[in-house]
Amino acid sequence: MKLQSKYFGEIEYLQADVISFPAGLFGFEEEHEFLLLPFDGSAGTLLCFQSIQTPALAFVAMEPFSLLPDYAPVLQPNELKALGVADSQELGFYVLCVVKNPVSDSTVNLKCPVAINPETRVARQVILEAGNYEMRHLLNQFSSEEGAPC
Repeated sequence: MKLQSKYFGEIEYLQADVISFPAGLFGFEEEHEFLLLPFDGSAGTLLCFQSIQTPALAFVAMEPFSLLPDYAPVLQPNELKALGVADSQELGFYVLCVVKNPVSDSTVNLKCPVAINPETRVARQVILEAGNYEMRHLLNQFSSEEGAPC
């Protein structure tokens, strides 16, 4: 299948590449299917959630462990059940990034990560109850050695 993406032009993808968000993303509950596409040169730490339903809709995301190696998201039992796992460590996590100019003013949302079951490709955005994570962590608080800017 082909899709005109926001950041990558026309791309080809397989249905097996699709990540399903049964509840959508916060504020975008009607959007249920996305592709997770890496930006060139980011070594897989800077990515894009590209909507399949709305090609102009895409969210910049980061692999949070590249910024904060001790990031430890813990989901609630109902969230784990919805994702079909018994433990948070069975999931992949990504945080959404709000890109600003200058880039050092950009923020990442460590409080509300996207959790993905890598086996089923089902995802859910969650609100972490544990941990000292905020919705707007400035990228400039992380040293350049800890991660790439978004």
